[in-house]
Amino acid sequence: MNDILVLYYSRHGATRELALAIARGIDSVPGMQARVRTVPPVSTVCEATQPEIPADGPPYAEVRDLEECAGLALGSPTRFGNMAASLKYFLDGTTPQWLSGALAGKPASVFTSTGSLHGGQESTLLSMMLPLLHHGMMIVGIPYTESRLTTTQTGGTPYGASHHARSNGDNGGGISGDERALAIALGARLARTALQLSRGAAAA
Repeated sequence: MNDILVLYYSRHGATRELALAIARGIDSVPGMQARVRTVPPVSTVCEATQPEIPADGPPYAEVRDLEECAGLALGSPTRFGNMAASLKYFLDGTTPQWLSGALAGKPASVFTSTGSLHGGQESTLLSMMLPLLHHGMMIVGIPYTESRLTTTQTGGTPYGASHHARSNGDNGGGISGDERALAIALGARLARTALQLSRGAAAA
């Protein structure tokens, strides 16, 4: 089996829901499986530490997860139109993988959640693409052949899967049906792309 790393940070649970939907799409492709990982929050208190294993949810990511993956789905809530510091902090530590080209040629997708429809979804998705492009990854988005992309009244963009909360800044009761379907479709497309690339490399 080829692993696709689903790496995310979530504060209130919506980004996590998107991550699990993307993982479901990945697992739907024969020969591919999702490896779901998260990152700990960044503290302003230098002495603060997190346990090595989270109290719930997936394990914390290690750089070897990046090295071993056949592709990557990267997710974060929006923080002033950018990715959360916790995810950026993890990516800032991947210089050795950049130098070795560990991620070069692998496909990647991005996803996000915001407190409002116009809360910076697209700029956050684009900002998450930048380090992936520096790593030499190939960005996979959601094509308009996915009909829900043109009919959704909630989240979903061609840049990546998204969610917007509709209830006082919380997750609004969870991701919508359109958001979930588009996230699943993105995961499946990412997995199919990774599978095709690995088969092409094996045949070369």
